[in-house]
Amino acid sequence: MADLRAQLVARPAGAPIRLAKPTSNLFRFREPPGRAGIDVSAFTGVLDVDTETRTADVGGMTTYEDLVDATLPHGLIPHVVPQLKTITLGGAVAGLGIESTSFRNGMPHESVLDMDVLTPDGEVIHVTPDNEHADLYRGFPNSYGTLGYALRLRIDLEEVTPFVRLRHVRFTDAAACAAAIQEICANRTYRDEQVDFLDGVMFAGDELYLTLGGYTDTAPQLSDYTGQRIFYQSIRDRMTDHLTIRDYLWRWDTDWFWCSKALGVQNPVVRRLWPRKYLRSDVYRKIIALDRRYRVYERFAKLRNDPPREPVIQDVEVPVSRLAEFLDFFTREIGISPVWLCPLKLRSAWSLYPMDVDQLYVNVGFWATVPLGPGEADGTHNRRIESKVTELGGHKSLYSDSYFDEDEFWLAYDGETYRKLKEAYDPNGRLPDLYSKCVRNQ
Repeated sequence: MADLRAQLVARPAGAPIRLAKPTSNLFRFREPPGRAGIDVSAFTGVLDVDTETRTADVGGMTTYEDLVDATLPHGLIPHVVPQLKTITLGGAVAGLGIESTSFRNGMPHESVLDMDVLTPDGEVIHVTPDNEHADLYRGFPNSYGTLGYALRLRIDLEEVTPFVRLRHVRFTDAAACAAAIQEICANRTYRDEQVDFLDGVMFAGDELYLTLGGYTDTAPQLSDYTGQRIFYQSIRDRMTDHLTIRDYLWRWDTDWFWCSKALGVQNPVVRRLWPRKYLRSDVYRKIIALDRRYRVYERFAKLRNDPPREPVIQDVEVPVSRLAEFLDFFTREIGISPVWLCPLKLRSAWSLYPMDVDQLYVNVGFWATVPLGPGEADGTHNRRIESKVTELGGHKSLYSDSYFDEDEFWLAYDGETYRKLKEAYDPNGRLPDLYSKCVRNQ
């Protein structure tokens, strides 16, 4: 702890402060910090799993892969396990996270009981929902490391069974799918069977699936999507399926949902040659980072005279009552498929992501590139999406490129509260503010 504080305090005024983390799940690409980064390697690992209280004490830089490996032997998992293995607990709390338990458990930060936060001036403070730093507890989620870094967190866990039974239910229009989401989330059942996990995929406007997962102690047979078989393709082919709980939690990681296709990894020949241990989202993300850095794909596209393409990599939350309207707009004007659907209901209010706690939302995730038409500038499609989401009363996650103007941004993310937090916990402005980091990419 003393060494970390010394590293931080030693930074000259005005020098950028960044963490030297080996992985990232952000899609705001910058030069890697290298030796200039703050070494936080001491804050990885699970400190304790308490089976009596169903809680875990965890270093803030611990990946969910390591966290799950520590809790599963006790028959426990975090309330929400984001889809990708190398997302860190501190990152998911500061930058939000979501998964198929979010319709009943909200987001990862909602199961945090207390945490130790390193402020930009080198102070380590203990943060709880009801101590003198309760304002930071409520305002830390969606702050993206602009108010400090979580070094240790204590979180709630839930009991699990060894297996998960899946049902893939097809819908031929978005309105019917949205109605089913509302019904399932209200009752936590579907056709008299309990639903513990809920997400979905839209392949086309008339082909949508909800995947309903239920805890079970037994499984007639098990599927394996960690090698040659691909999970999202099974959704169209099977009505029911069974996975171990661990394989269920990481079902999306093997192919980065479906994005590994862009790297050729879903080609049967390539897949057979690709080492199994490298079928992972962090490997694919590193390849994309190198491509962004050296502009390899862009240069080849220019040689082929291909039209320029805009990355459209976003997750947005739309009220379930407006889901069909958003998906109709998205299909007509953006045209990316598949897209991910994940219902979400917050358990309480949080300052910097001011969603209505009485409202059921659906996260829509889409990750691809879209061709730009003649005269269209980079950002055209993303701005169109941002505008539509705002119009529909939704919110947008900030892990990727954003194009809001500053007034619009602070209106959406409670600028008044943020400024008070910034003044209290970073009075010297050693870290960029939220707009500078998430929109200007500073």
